[in-house]
Amino acid sequence: MHHYVELVWYKACADLRAEAARFYLGVLWWVLEPVLYMAVFYLVFSVVLERGGEGFVSFLLCGMMIWRWFGSSVMRCANAIPANARLMLQVYLPKYLFPAIVLVTNTLRFLIVFTLFLIYLVLVEQTLSTTWLALPVLMVIQFLLIAACASLLAAVVPFMPDLRILVENGLTLMLFMSGIFYDVSEFPADVRAYFYLNPMVTVIESYRAVLLEGAWPDWSALAIVLLISLLGLATAVYLLTRFDRRYAKLAIS
Repeated sequence: MHHYVELVWYKACADLRAEAARFYLGVLWWVLEPVLYMAVFYLVFSVVLERGGEGFVSFLLCGMMIWRWFGSSVMRCANAIPANARLMLQVYLPKYLFPAIVLVTNTLRFLIVFTLFLIYLVLVEQTLSTTWLALPVLMVIQFLLIAACASLLAAVVPFMPDLRILVENGLTLMLFMSGIFYDVSEFPADVRAYFYLNPMVTVIESYRAVLLEGAWPDWSALAIVLLISLLGLATAVYLLTRFDRRYAKLAIS
């Protein structure tokens, strides 16, 4: 098991170096991409639709960064096993390693961007609170949620390749249903209940409470997200282990 952990870490770092080397701006694109992505939605919601107000940039940037970690990881992990079809035919590796590599790669990229966001909050917004001590817990819970969703898709997509199209469209819908551009807590109670079925709403609200409001997150809601994540991750590991030998045969056919 130890050498598998080393393999995941080495491959993730190698992928990051290779990705940075492909572009002239290198690592800067990891920062510019989410900023440009956010700028589009900022122009639509704040300038064109005249929504938002004071602090809307930090509100939007926080939600978009947290979502990008989730959305990009899930989308890339969905194709993790088919993308390594040639490698599977050359050497045996437990198939759970492939989504794990993608997840670690995206997490390292997120940590770099997230660190810059924290610096921005301290220098520009001048927000710093003891509640930031909750950040490691929030990040672990979100990591487990991403791992559960991403690994489940990685296990199922090789059997149903068309599912990737549904995943892409589903993530787009989920993007607008996660409270990135608005405050879900302001909705009527009967409507709000449906939004909270999406665990990313709880996760994003928790980050905003800690970073922007100087408040502690709703630990009971996060405990539910943690439980769901652990159950989903256990199911994913079971499926990846159960069909471990089948994936190579699917790659041949």
